[in-house]
Amino acid sequence: MSAKKHTSSANSLTNINLLPLDNINGFDVRPGIYEINGATVFSNCVNFTIRSKGATGMELLLFHRTERNPYAVLPFPDSYRIGNVYSMMVFDLDIEEFEYAYRADGPWDPENGLRFSRKNILLDIYARAVTGQSVWGTLNPPGSFYKARVVRNNFDWGLQANPRIPMEDLVIYELHVRGFTRHPSSGVACPGTFAGLKEKIPYLLDLGVNAVELMPIFEFDEMKDARVVDGQTLLDYWGYNPVSFFSPNTSYSSSLEYNREGTELKELIRELNNHGIECFLDVVFNHTAEGDSNGPCFSLKGFDNNIYYMLTPDGSYYNFSGCGNTVNCSHPMVQQLILECLRYWTTAYHVDGFRFDLASILGRNQDGTPLKDPPMLQQLTCDPILADVKLIAEAWDAGGLYQVGTFPAWNRWAEWNGRYRDDMRDYLRGNLSLSRAAGDRMAGSPDLYAEDMRDQNASVNFLNCHDGFTLWDLYSYNHKHNEGNGWNNTDGSNDNRSWNCGVEGPTDDPEINALRRRLCRNAMAVLMTSRGTPMFLAGDEFLNSQGGNNNGYCQDNEISWLNWEDLERNQDQYRFTRHMIRIRKAHPVLRKKTKPCSMGFADINVYEPEESTRALRILYAGKFEDGGDDLVFVVVNPYWEEQACLLPPLPEGLCWRVEANTQEGWYLQKCIYGRDMPDHQPAPVREPVVNAAPRSVMVLTPGKM
Repeated sequence: MSAKKHTSSANSLTNINLLPLDNINGFDVRPGIYEINGATVFSNCVNFTIRSKGATGMELLLFHRTERNPYAVLPFPDSYRIGNVYSMMVFDLDIEEFEYAYRADGPWDPENGLRFSRKNILLDIYARAVTGQSVWGTLNPPGSFYKARVVRNNFDWGLQANPRIPMEDLVIYELHVRGFTRHPSSGVACPGTFAGLKEKIPYLLDLGVNAVELMPIFEFDEMKDARVVDGQTLLDYWGYNPVSFFSPNTSYSSSLEYNREGTELKELIRELNNHGIECFLDVVFNHTAEGDSNGPCFSLKGFDNNIYYMLTPDGSYYNFSGCGNTVNCSHPMVQQLILECLRYWTTAYHVDGFRFDLASILGRNQDGTPLKDPPMLQQLTCDPILADVKLIAEAWDAGGLYQVGTFPAWNRWAEWNGRYRDDMRDYLRGNLSLSRAAGDRMAGSPDLYAEDMRDQNASVNFLNCHDGFTLWDLYSYNHKHNEGNGWNNTDGSNDNRSWNCGVEGPTDDPEINALRRRLCRNAMAVLMTSRGTPMFLAGDEFLNSQGGNNNGYCQDNEISWLNWEDLERNQDQYRFTRHMIRIRKAHPVLRKKTKPCSMGFADINVYEPEESTRALRILYAGKFEDGGDDLVFVVVNPYWEEQACLLPPLPEGLCWRVEANTQEGWYLQKCIYGRDMPDHQPAPVREPVVNAAPRSVMVLTPGKM
C-alpha cells in the first residue's frame, strides 16, 4: 500500500483527473469529498464516504456480484480521515460489476456501548440499494451479510411538478405494496410490486382518492424471524424493521435494478403524480432490524452503537419501540442522518409526504424522557427542502407516551387522530354517551386542536388502518382472532371497540349481514363528512376481511392480500364509498372553514341528541368559491330505532335533498339498479322533519323546491 500525504481533499469536482493519486492494493485512489455521504459515482471514479466517532480504523470491501469474499480490501489511510469522516475516491470501477461494504476497527466494550468487531461486515448507512433481498421469501444462506450497490440517479422526471394538494383536500388511501396486488384476482401483470400498483392507478382514479400512503418500502428482510406455524410460513410481511433508510425494498421491484436508483418506484410515483395523486411513505426511524443485545450487528451497531441507539447505563437497549431497540433521535448525528434521508426521498424520489411510525420516539431524550421542544422534530419542521411535504405523526409509542393533541407540531405536523378512531368506533356501535365527543371529532376535534395553536389540518381522521381490524371485521368480530400468528392469540390489541352484530365471524343470517353492511356504510359516510383529512385502509371500500386477525404483520397470504373478487361481490359498498368521496370533494365546507354563508348559520353547528331525538346532527355552512352558499347537513343515528330529526330552516324556495342515506331501501335504489351515484337526483324532503332509519346516516344539501 502506498499513500501520500495530501494537503487538501477533493472538495471540488473540477479537474479530478489532474489531482495526484495514491495506489492502495492496486487501485488508484485519492481523498474523497467528505461532505457527500454514501457512495457517489462520477465520470471516472466512485466517492465512498462513511463516518464513525468510535472507530480506530476503517476498510472498504469490494465484492464481485453475489460473491461472499471480497476481491479487494482498501484500508483508509489516516490522511483520508477528517474528524470522524473517512472518504476515498476509487478510480476505474465499473458500478455494474461490484458490491461493497465496510469493516470497522475499534474497541469491544458492550457495557459502555461499544460493539466494534472485525467479524462484522457492515452495510453503508447511506446505501442507496442493498443486495441479497431481490427475490421475496428467499432465505439467504447461513453467514450471509448485507452489501450495497452504487447506483446512478439519472431518472427523467419530465416537467410535471408534484401535485401539492392542500392537506384539507386530501383523501388518503393506506396500502401495502405487496398485498395490494399479490392475490391472483388482482389481474395485474406484475403482482406484488411497484409496477403492479402502477397498473391499478385507473382504479384509484375511479375511486377518487388523491393520496396513497405506502406501508414501509425501506429495505427490510422479510425472512427475519421467519417461522412455520400450522404448516404456514410466516414472514416479516409488514416491513416495520428497516435494514436501510435510503434504499427502496428491492423485492418490490418486478425486475432486478442493479445499477439504477429505484427506477420502478420512481416510475410509480411519477405516474401517480401525473394523475394528481400524491405519494406518502410510512417511515420507520424509531428502531431498526438490528434488535437488542442478542440481535445482529450489520450497520448502525457496528459504526457507532452508542450514538445511534438509546442505551441504558449498563449498555443495554431502551425499547420504546417494542422491537428491541430505539433509535437515539436526540443525538445531532442521528438527527442529521434522518434529515438527509428525508431530503433524499423528497428530491430523488419526489415523495409528497411522510407518515412517521411511533413518532413520539423522535421527541425523547437520550435517557428516554420526553423533550418539550424536540430538536429533531423542529429541524424537520423548519427544513427548507421539506417545506412542501406533508409531515404526519403517529403521535404515540410503545413506551406509553401518548401525544395525540399535544404532539410538538409548530403548526406544521398533522397527526393520526387516535381519539377520532376510538370515540367514533364506540359511538357508531351504539354508545350514545359519546355523542358530544363524536360531535367534536366530526367537527375537526377542536378540543384537541384549538385554532390559536393548531390549524384545521392537524387531524388525520381514520377508523381503520393496517394495525387492527378491517372495516368489515370491525362489525363481524367482538374479539381478535390471531391464532395463526403463533402467539396463542396474545399479540395484537385487545382494545378494538368492535361489535359482531350478534354472531362472531361469518354468518348466513341475512339480517345480520345487512346490518353489518349498513354499519360499514355509516362509517364511510361519517369519515367523509368529518373535518380533518380522511384516511382509510385499502380494501375497506369493498369489505375486505382478514378473518378477525387484527395484527397481520406476519401473514404473507390470503389473510392480508386483497381479494379483488370482493370488489365484484361488494359493488354496493364500493359505489357508496366513491359517492361519499365525491360529496366531500364537491363541498368545501366539509373540508375547511370558508367565508360565512348568507343564511346566518355558524361555520359548524352541532346539534347533540336531546329528548326528542337520539341522533347527532351537524350542519356545515359556508360559501363556494363562486360565492354561493354551501350547506351540508349530516344526521348520524347509531340508535336501534328510527329517529325524527328537525331540519334547519331554509329560505323560501329551497328544500333539503338527500344526497346519501345508508338505509337499505334508498341505497339499493340509487346504487344497485343501474342508476349510479354521480348522476342521481337527490330526493327532496318537503317537510321540516326527516326520519333517520335505525342505525343509519343521512347527508342532505339544499336545492330548489
